Amino acid sequence: MKTWSEMRAFPLAIRLLLVNQLGVNIGFYLLIPYLATHLGEDLGMSAAVVGIVLGVRNLSQQGLFILGGSAADRLGARGVIIAGCALRTVGFALFALGDGLPILLAASILSGLAGALFNPAVRAYLAAEAGGRKAEAFALFNIFATTGALVGPLIGSALLLVDFRASALTAAAIFALLTVAQAVVLPAREVPAAKGSVLGDWREVLANRAFLAFSLAMVGMFTMENQLYLLLPDGARRATGWEGAAGIVFLVGTLANLTLQMRITRSLKERGTRARWVAIGLALMGVAFVPPMAVAGMSGAGGGAGRAALALVPVLAGALLLYVGVMIAQPFVMELIPEFGRAELTGTYFGIFYVVSGIAAAVGNTVVGWAMDAGGHGGAAWLPWACCLAFGLLSAAGVGWLHRLRALPVRAIVAVTA
Repeated sequence: MKTWSEMRAFPLAIRLLLVNQLGVNIGFYLLIPYLATHLGEDLGMSAAVVGIVLGVRNLSQQGLFILGGSAADRLGARGVIIAGCALRTVGFALFALGDGLPILLAASILSGLAGALFNPAVRAYLAAEAGGRKAEAFALFNIFATTGALVGPLIGSALLLVDFRASALTAAAIFALLTVAQAVVLPAREVPAAKGSVLGDWREVLANRAFLAFSLAMVGMFTMENQLYLLLPDGARRATGWEGAAGIVFLVGTLANLTLQMRITRSLKERGTRARWVAIGLALMGVAFVPPMAVAGMSGAGGGAGRAALALVPVLAGALLLYVGVMIAQPFVMELIPEFGRAELTGTYFGIFYVVSGIAAAVGNTVVGWAMDAGGHGGAAWLPWACCLAFGLLSAAGVGWLHRLRALPVRAIVAVTA
């Protein structure tokens, strides 16, 4: 009930963007997690070709965030959001309509470009509309995004009982509905005349050393968040010997997010500075990997349901701590980003933040993947968990260091009532 009352306190535009993010994540996660299986098993493509198709989608999104951010600043976030959702409608529909490599590559490029457009634009629009309640708005945004990430795979697995095309067409239909809803309901805002060139905007943001240092410090947050889809599900499956154990990890996190996110954000906003809570959240995210690390290599499989459930407890404890760390840090991270520079460049700041942190997180995920392989072959199952612990503590130390240097926006957090 707290979540809904908080949501109703915001204007219609923000409420629509929250529902939009729920739909975006449902549509994305009901399709993309099953794309590799479809390409390899249904279409008989080699692992190399599957990697190319998936890699093109990731590159199109991560590499072009900067274009989406600049477009939001210069053309208006509303139009860019609508264009991004429309492009993803087309991209996902192509996955359903074509089996040839050229069509699949086009679908990957369009769906990736779509994300590069609407992700920074949505955050820029949200930051502008929320005013002094950015933290609360981004906390709600996190709730709706997390819920969509849970619901999407559940719908996708049910649709796969029909076939992959049913999943793709359903995802395309969701994005089509979102496109129409935003075109009809999302208010247009006057866009100030741009001064200078796009390259000049990029140079201004990239010359902001404090912002770039902060973006690099966030490598830990993004790397650790991604382990909700890699290391923690793998740990749950290994601990229990049950494939469905990964779903319990997502369920625990989503329920915690729904019940705790707004309470945490409103409570912390009344105390201290944002940098403090970002650093504490990152440190807690790192510590979250200690309980699974303590029992890594042990298995409850073959010992009955009771033993399997007991073996799952440390993994679930780690997942819960990780979600709480995200709930502490993420709203304040999103609130900080626009305050590094001019309001006219909010989209560009978000775009470059996701480019820098996305590239850094890709390197971090490579390290975790290597540690999983090396630990498995060398009898050191604790190694990937230890790597994630190190990422969290180093990122927290990085934010703390920037705060001590007074390199971060340091406005004290004051409670704002609805």
